[in-house]
Amino acid sequence: MEGQRGWYRGNHVYEFRPGVYDCTLRGVFFSIIKRKGLKGMKFVTGETTKTISYQTIAEGGLNNQSATVHGAVHALRDMGGITFLTLRMADGAVQCVCAPEAVPQGLTEECAVELSGTVHSEPRAPGGWEIGVEAITVLSRPAAPMPVSLGKRKLGLHLDTELPLRPVILRDLRRRAVFKLQEGLTRAFRDYLTGEGFTEIHTPKIVSAGAEGGSNIFRLDYFGRKAYLAQSPQIYKQTMVGVYERVFEVGSVFRAEKHATPRHLNEYTGLDFEMGYIRSFYDIMEVEVGFLAHAMNLLKTQYHRELALMDVKLPDASRIPCLRFDRAKRLAAEKYGYSIRDPYDLEPEEEAHIGQYVREELGSDFVFITHYPTKKRPFYAMDDPEDPTYTLSFDLLFRGLEVTTGGQRIHDWHQQVTKMEERGMDPADFESYLMIHKCGMPPHGGLGIGLERLTMQLCSLDNIRQASLFPRDRSRLDP
Repeated sequence: MEGQRGWYRGNHVYEFRPGVYDCTLRGVFFSIIKRKGLKGMKFVTGETTKTISYQTIAEGGLNNQSATVHGAVHALRDMGGITFLTLRMADGAVQCVCAPEAVPQGLTEECAVELSGTVHSEPRAPGGWEIGVEAITVLSRPAAPMPVSLGKRKLGLHLDTELPLRPVILRDLRRRAVFKLQEGLTRAFRDYLTGEGFTEIHTPKIVSAGAEGGSNIFRLDYFGRKAYLAQSPQIYKQTMVGVYERVFEVGSVFRAEKHATPRHLNEYTGLDFEMGYIRSFYDIMEVEVGFLAHAMNLLKTQYHRELALMDVKLPDASRIPCLRFDRAKRLAAEKYGYSIRDPYDLEPEEEAHIGQYVREELGSDFVFITHYPTKKRPFYAMDDPEDPTYTLSFDLLFRGLEVTTGGQRIHDWHQQVTKMEERGMDPADFESYLMIHKCGMPPHGGLGIGLERLTMQLCSLDNIRQASLFPRDRSRLDP
């Protein structure tokens, strides 16, 4: 624009006047504002309002100081001459003491409020801190009585009663602690893998073919064509190994399994990664152990309040034993005196027995079960060259429950096409997937972790639905 005499728009000429406005877009912009009478226009600059958090209070940074905080009235107890108010903040709950004249008329649980007062140490208060309230401003009020009082330590609700009330029940301190810990697991997954050279990707959830095969797949009408909800990001994360070498994703996984068990959901969150140039499938397990050790340390140092609230005992994830599939089945059956019924898979009771065996004999809450039978693994699983009836694959059991499935993938085009044909699959249905093999792929492999299962086992929950914000199963589409 430099050197031009002016800028024409409509019937107006906006001149560049050196010394008043530089001949830049910024100068032109503000010249337009002045000429159109827009002086004083407000601009948004990204400067956010700083608010006081519970953590600031809990760390003692406001001891004996005045503060103004906001939150919801979690519990309210009128003791006659004094009222105890529990204020639920974004990251914790603090006890507040109010004189009768400071309590607004009609104040109830779940009123959104802003209150001012003096913060001071109080060993008898939950968390060791208390606010002596001087003034309360009610920002909003609930329109109806609460369906359940959240101020109780234990709500005592049956899961079938709780789930329809989920939008409100999640405000309960213990229930929301579960999902803060889940946040920590996801955060650790991203942080650790990014530090190990992985690139985060986002793959389609509407696909033209199932990655896992079988009938447990949701079918869609996609503008007159058959489509499916993704059973996993498997095909796409393998594809991206040829691009970035190491990739990961946090995303939804859909399984049309007609289960109604405490361990299954029809939509769950997968923590997936895939990595190239591996020497063996043990390289994949090493990365998972690194992630788990990092996650436990992060939870210990930055989520200690939630751990205490849920009474969580963190497992030692610094070293995890490995057992072959066939050996693990035999050792557990011999120790606990039962017969093996299915030689090709682990039944839930067997997982529990193997977990018990590993705790008692090896002192570990985790165990890798390796070399699963080829018959029970997907078409992309690499067979063991020493015994093709088994695969170079694994599951991770955590306290007797499978939370991870992974292994080495087939990277050779001829080998992959042959295995598909042996299973009665038509390679033409997987043309775009096989393109990566035809055009060359390094030895690679990866895994998928079920976030809700990992959370459930960590928090010792009875049902996986308690580890899902809004669970989806055969009967539940709402809330």
